[in-house]
Amino acid sequence: MKNRAVRNFWSLSRLLVGRRAFWLTLGEILLVGACVAGIPAPAPVPGQPAQYSQFERAIEARARLFPDAGSGVRALKRDATGHYYYILTAPGAAVGVYSPDGKRVGQIPENQTKETAIRYGEDLEVDSGGQIYVADRGANAIKVFDPKGRLTLTIPVPAPTSLALLPGGEIAVASMRTSRLVEVFDGRGKVVREFGDPSELAEHAELNRFLNIGRLDTDAAGHIYYAFSYLPEPSLRKYDRYGYAKFDLTVTSLEFQAQAQAVRREIFSQDRRAGVPNFKRVIDAVGVDPQTEVVFVAIGDELLEFDRDGNRKATYRTFTAEGERVEPVSILVEPDRMLLATDSFGIFDFPRPDKPAPAPSPSKPTPQK
Repeated sequence: MKNRAVRNFWSLSRLLVGRRAFWLTLGEILLVGACVAGIPAPAPVPGQPAQYSQFERAIEARARLFPDAGSGVRALKRDATGHYYYILTAPGAAVGVYSPDGKRVGQIPENQTKETAIRYGEDLEVDSGGQIYVADRGANAIKVFDPKGRLTLTIPVPAPTSLALLPGGEIAVASMRTSRLVEVFDGRGKVVREFGDPSELAEHAELNRFLNIGRLDTDAAGHIYYAFSYLPEPSLRKYDRYGYAKFDLTVTSLEFQAQAQAVRREIFSQDRRAGVPNFKRVIDAVGVDPQTEVVFVAIGDELLEFDRDGNRKATYRTFTAEGERVEPVSILVEPDRMLLATDSFGIFDFPRPDKPAPAPSPSKPTPQK
């Protein structure tokens, strides 16, 4: 009975902490009493996803895609025409090019040399003209390839970790070494502006800069999304293309407090000894719907959904059809689905949980004899 009460109370906490205000309604007060009394929560409906709370439910992958991609996926993108998908793995000397049916049809660069080969790719993007941009941390550079795989531009950037493409041919870049969070380059590789102040969490500058490493994404309007990979509380900023903040959100709900406290203790410990910073990611991936500006943030197997203004709308848990947890390292949001790429299990096709499932096609009447 005691264990059942504990489980019910934990389910209740997940229901309440997602709200911006913590006022209890009469129904919630009764639910508290039920949990303390050990009354079991309602059983899930057979054939329906498990309902954790109004903010959390399970979604299952419909299929595994691109089986040749293997492990070590770092980024997944699609070209503007939808004819090709580009998959970056690390370590790996090239970007794999795939057709929509999952067949590998090429690689970027096509001919690898000392200058063109990717040493350790962290992120990639594809522009409307089919040019491929790779954040190559191993080469301390952003490498730009034409659609045929020829290297056309190398932009020196110390330890780049992510990039996003902006209107007018500009490139937003996040790295481990710059004083600001984002640098923006023009199409020739010249810095045109930089913005974003790091959070102050540690006394040692190197450790503090590491904790502010982030992943970038963008939308059709040219907004820039910066998801902090290592801050104790899950944190995300949205800027316009010129660096003016649209929102700055930090998730402080109860479900993430234990993890945040553990990260802060580890920061305190590593701040008092020499050595290379070593932390587990807090935010593993970010993906944005280019049109609606809905944002999905992956924290382990939890997928948090935010609207265009930074309001948290829902939380999902992601699983394979066999019930294995899916922990994305890259998210590609398409109009009718999401592709979640994992570091070890491959790439999976998920339904868009924020959109209603398509209605089944009407069955044809059986001909009468």
